[in-house]
Amino acid sequence: MESYTSFAKVYDEFMDQTPYDQWLENILSIFQREHVECGSDVLELGCGTGKMTRRLARAGYCMTAIDNSMEMLEIAANNGDEEILYVWQDMESFELPKKVNAVVSVCDCINYILESSDLQEVFCRTREYLKEQGVFMFDMNSRFKYEQLLAQNTFAEDREDASFIWDNFYDEEERINEYQLSLFIQNEAGTYDKFEEVHLQKAYDETEIEEMLFRAGFCDIKILDADTMQEPKKETERLYFIAK
Repeated sequence: MESYTSFAKVYDEFMDQTPYDQWLENILSIFQREHVECGSDVLELGCGTGKMTRRLARAGYCMTAIDNSMEMLEIAANNGDEEILYVWQDMESFELPKKVNAVVSVCDCINYILESSDLQEVFCRTREYLKEQGVFMFDMNSRFKYEQLLAQNTFAEDREDASFIWDNFYDEEERINEYQLSLFIQNEAGTYDKFEEVHLQKAYDETEIEEMLFRAGFCDIKILDADTMQEPKKETERLYFIAK
């Protein structure tokens, strides 16, 4: 089953507690430290419905955003007046008309790359399209989050016009996390249609990501806890990777 097809319709509704504004502050603070000036060209990988893309555009950056879900991109393109170039492409094979000053990716999009060889290609392609001294910043869910918090648990939420049941299964040997998502979305007749999607993500060790970034040609790699912007701890759930 494809991901982010039916879910795209209600994605923003169920993600309304996601701290996009705090993530924006974190990105802008790193941009300031790394001299990514206002007006710079920025690419977002896995932009989804464009929540972060629009925020960065309003902050003064010239945004290009890619995603492999046409349904999510259609919502993004119809959700604002900012001059943003949305492109339907995979992270592993994207192409740009010019190089950019920075590349960002949020909301654990990178964890959707299940094969190390494919993730290496994402990093190499990103390095190819970054200008000299360009910055690559992305977040990832930690192994701790998959192993201890998501694990073999079930989550559910009921809203007025939509509900979901999310069964989670984590394979410790393969480090693959499977989300089995059942959606119930209200239709025009007032009844509910059921949709099902399966999402797969992979847990990577910090050292694996560092090594792949180095192989792709990055240096000056920093790893931070996304909540504290400090050194990660054992219980860190979301990691920031920043590479020059």
